[in-house]
Amino acid sequence: MSDINCIKHLRNNKGLSITKIQQTLKINWRTAKKYADEDQIPTTKISPKKGMMYEEKWGEIVSDWLFEDSKLRRKDRRSKKKLFEELQELGFKGSYRTLCYFIQDWINTHNVESDKGYERLDHPPGEAQVDFGVMEAVQDGELVDVRALIMSYPNSNAGFAVPLPSENQECFLHGLQMLFKQSGGVPMSLRIDNLTPAVKKVRTKTEEA
Repeated sequence: MSDINCIKHLRNNKGLSITKIQQTLKINWRTAKKYADEDQIPTTKISPKKGMMYEEKWGEIVSDWLFEDSKLRRKDRRSKKKLFEELQELGFKGSYRTLCYFIQDWINTHNVESDKGYERLDHPPGEAQVDFGVMEAVQDGELVDVRALIMSYPNSNAGFAVPLPSENQECFLHGLQMLFKQSGGVPMSLRIDNLTPAVKKVRTKTEEA
């Protein structure tokens, strides 16, 4: 459709000949002639979508669920597998792939962000996060990798690190004391990921640490 409008613009507003339009747009001469001098512009034909998700009640049900879930936090939304199981409880006979295709189509046609597996982290002032990492150090004239406990303040982008001999709980607690002395105080809150020395039971897919 944009090419047709361009042809008419070159013909009516620029006064170009059919041959010049054909050469400019690198199209067939008859095509240039047809759309340059005819008043009728072809309309785009939209074919209705077919399949059980569009012709039966299932698409409407899933659309309602997706709209409801879009108002929730990402981690509280139902997964595709969960939606499929709930549909099966209602008598859905289609495949999991059929549902996934419909969900993707629904996301593409609605102004709703798909779940990409992560959520935005907000870091207020005074909140720090801590984790073990690796840093290079010179030992006996050679570069060696040293384990280090790193504490950062994402809000202000400040960071502190202390080398430690191991990643056990004793080193973790001792390292925290040294980091607090380096930073000149204790953070209001400390975000710790799935750090084994810091938790009694590590986080799983269904349970928090």
